[in-house]
Amino acid sequence: MIRLGDYNELRITRFTDHGAYLDGGEVGEILMPKSYVTRRMRHDDVVKVFVYLDQQERLVGTTEEPLAKVGDFAYLEVSWVNQFGAFLNWGLMKDLFVPFSEQKMSMEIGKSYIVYIYVDPETHRIVASAKVERYLSMPRRGDYYRGRHVDVLIWQKSPIGFKAIIDNAYAGMIYDDQTYGNYHTGDRLDGTVVQLRSDGRLDVAEGRIGRSRYVDFAQQLEDELRACGGTLPFGDASDPDDIAERFHVSKKTFKRALGQLYRAQKVVLTPNSVTLKS
Repeated sequence: MIRLGDYNELRITRFTDHGAYLDGGEVGEILMPKSYVTRRMRHDDVVKVFVYLDQQERLVGTTEEPLAKVGDFAYLEVSWVNQFGAFLNWGLMKDLFVPFSEQKMSMEIGKSYIVYIYVDPETHRIVASAKVERYLSMPRRGDYYRGRHVDVLIWQKSPIGFKAIIDNAYAGMIYDDQTYGNYHTGDRLDGTVVQLRSDGRLDVAEGRIGRSRYVDFAQQLEDELRACGGTLPFGDASDPDDIAERFHVSKKTFKRALGQLYRAQKVVLTPNSVTLKS
């Protein structure tokens, strides 16, 4: 079965002046336009292509890689707007359509928005929606536990932190006291589950939590010292905001890492610097 708006591995059945035709099974042949055909391709080769609809609503395959696919939440920029809706640049020749009915506010050219990409069940076209809440799922309690590593997409600022989309599926929150930098909508982070709340939302922190955070950052700090010639202008007296901006950790995590490196006799410390021992 062809996965529309996704990658498919399809067999080349024939070549023409228009490109290569691929075996689409029940949907028939799918054209891979000539611009994507390489000299190494042969009859019966299996190629990995992204399948979507061209300007005439025909199935086509491309070796280009879009910025997102069906089933993804993504942060995409508006290329143009007409009387039917907005069109987003998602890395392919044909832009991604967002009907006015799927916009929270009127989208503007040049601005970017978090959207969910899906196949419209009525038109069978690939479209996007800015009303992402309706597409978020409820995680199973046993699957998401404290300490589990997750992928985080920053969604929007709130009075208490940042709303986020977790593992391309679930609603989450990074509270202000768990942030170590100035996030922006569309940023992607590595995070860790702090708790799964009773309402099904996930509280997460950037990076790791608990003792592993300090161990991991001590190694990161040692690596950065080597990369910077052995000395960094940060120490016990450094401002917490400067530490957060440079390393994306709290001052507490930074000081614990310094302590680990110092006890291991790897560094020399001053109030405003740390230097690797030669």
